[in-house]
Amino acid sequence: GYKVAFMAPTEILAQQHYATLHRLFSFGEIIESQENIIVLNLPGFENRITLGLLIGSLKQSSKKYIAGKLNDDEIDIIVGTHALIQDDIRIPKMGLAVVDEQHRFGVQQRSALRYKAENPNLLVMSATPIPRSLNLTVYGDLDISILKELPLGRKEIKTVFINDDDRMKAYEFTREQIQKGRQAFVLCPLIEESEILQTKAATEEYEKLTAEIYPELNVGLLHGRMKLIEKEQVMMEFQNHNIDILVCTRVIEVGIDIPNATVMVIDGA
Repeated sequence: GYKVAFMAPTEILAQQHYATLHRLFSFGEIIESQENIIVLNLPGFENRITLGLLIGSLKQSSKKYIAGKLNDDEIDIIVGTHALIQDDIRIPKMGLAVVDEQHRFGVQQRSALRYKAENPNLLVMSATPIPRSLNLTVYGDLDISILKELPLGRKEIKTVFINDDDRMKAYEFTREQIQKGRQAFVLCPLIEESEILQTKAATEEYEKLTAEIYPELNVGLLHGRMKLIEKEQVMMEFQNHNIDILVCTRVIEVGIDIPNATVMVIDGA
């Protein structure tokens, strides 16, 4: 009878988790389906299960609808962004709070979700845990689980080093994969910490690929100086296969699942 809240740092990641949960429960009969809520009747269960999505870009009417459902204890699993920790959102009977990419949230933000109910179970996930989280596994009340196995069907990743003189070989290999229907990342990390320099490097590579190397392909650009809504729009375009090659800085480390992107070219690795 308890409820679950699942918080992610970006809208596209929250939408990805919402879609994944929908697939996990796809064996059930859909009773109601709207933009941000799905009600399913599961075989063998006495009650229906309701999935909800709460993100900032929803229409105000949709947000109020979800908030009302949450406050009335009518949503079993709610997935959302920071919108979940707003003062007017209540999650009665929350038994489990899940925080994905927990290093992207502040301590108070994570606590705000947990305190939506009285002492719920807490699961925090991260591929790059911050020192404070690691300290809690040693000195605090935080158990640790490590995922060591590859996802089912995942092939071994091959890493190849190419000298700058052979850069065209990397470009041609990428083109071959695109022609097979795949997608690619071109990462310009730069050793420099300056975000301005990283942006400049990515922008120059984007202009070069667009004008000289891949004029026939759809090339996108993603960097840290873009507005949040612009970043998420680019990632959505890439996820929907509207972009063949995405030139980016380290801003892509957000845990987005794009299995069709099978190539990553790291410039200056």
